[in-house]
Amino acid sequence: MELRIGLIGLGTVGTGFVKLLLEKHGHIKGRYGLDLRLVGIADLVKGSAYDERGLDLARLLELSEREDSVLAYPGAVEFQQLGSLDLVREDGVDVVVEATPTNLRTGEPGYTHIREALENGKHVVTTNKGPIALRYKELRELAARKGVFLRFEGTVMSGTPCISMGFECLRGAEITRIRGIVNGTTNFILTEMSKGMPYEQALRKAQELGYAEPDPTADVEGWDAVAKVMILANVFLGSQLTVSDVEREGITGLTLEDIRAAEREDAKVKLVADIRREGGHVKASVKPRRVPLSDPLAHVDGVLNALIFSTDTVGDILIMGAGAGPRATGQAILSDLLWIHAYLSGDPKKAPRALFP
Repeated sequence: MELRIGLIGLGTVGTGFVKLLLEKHGHIKGRYGLDLRLVGIADLVKGSAYDERGLDLARLLELSEREDSVLAYPGAVEFQQLGSLDLVREDGVDVVVEATPTNLRTGEPGYTHIREALENGKHVVTTNKGPIALRYKELRELAARKGVFLRFEGTVMSGTPCISMGFECLRGAEITRIRGIVNGTTNFILTEMSKGMPYEQALRKAQELGYAEPDPTADVEGWDAVAKVMILANVFLGSQLTVSDVEREGITGLTLEDIRAAEREDAKVKLVADIRREGGHVKASVKPRRVPLSDPLAHVDGVLNALIFSTDTVGDILIMGAGAGPRATGQAILSDLLWIHAYLSGDPKKAPRALFP
């Protein structure tokens, strides 16, 4: 079987996916009988390319990394000549991989890319948190009407399969609470502070190691975690939370004395995401909290992420792993593509509607 992929966005995440696809293509074809063929890319800065026979991934990566452009690729054109929506509407594309940056205010341009792809009968795999956080119910229903799949494993915890945990492994259980650490940048900073490093120095170290952006606001003020909380709440607890519904407090006001005070109480300070049902409503927050050492979350350090799903049937289940990085996020995209392949190999007409929570 063949899946023809159109990739929107060739930044850190998109490039990580292409690298992993180049590395894993033979393994996937041999083990799963699936030929994952990247036939098109569209990037606002680097340009666009399309070849129904499949793009040369090695050449594409070489140009992208050496020249920060793909325009020297044979047949490549400026983005204005082959834009993202043009690629979405190509008959030769089966699956759209949407890997543009998150916009938590409007969800754009990712929302339009995803909506148009679904409207045109394309399956979608996205790592973009904005559209799923803000418009999940609408997009889910559109995908079901069109008989196509919408997958977004990489939006929360990167390649660690927390979305699949809730979708597949906990089907039939009622998830009553989700609590965890969902931002690796802040967790790294807090881990360094627990070793005695002041906040500003810990932030600089995170930036030097590539864990934090030059402008770290989305991470350290809690906005990235808020987006992930909205996704988890809206997908697994059936809510329709907005950004303003999530109580938010970042870590910028924390001092070494706050860290030491927690240690004196046998606790660690962590930026904790918490989603729970209370009196028929879903409450959600992202705040620094003193987590007792008896709590598994106290021992999640560095850039690791972790979530605890509380259920009515099997109690609490902890999932922990990498929460960021282009290779890990690339794995999430590959996993979603293989998931789509698995169900298309069965009954493609029934699967999309039946498998949404």
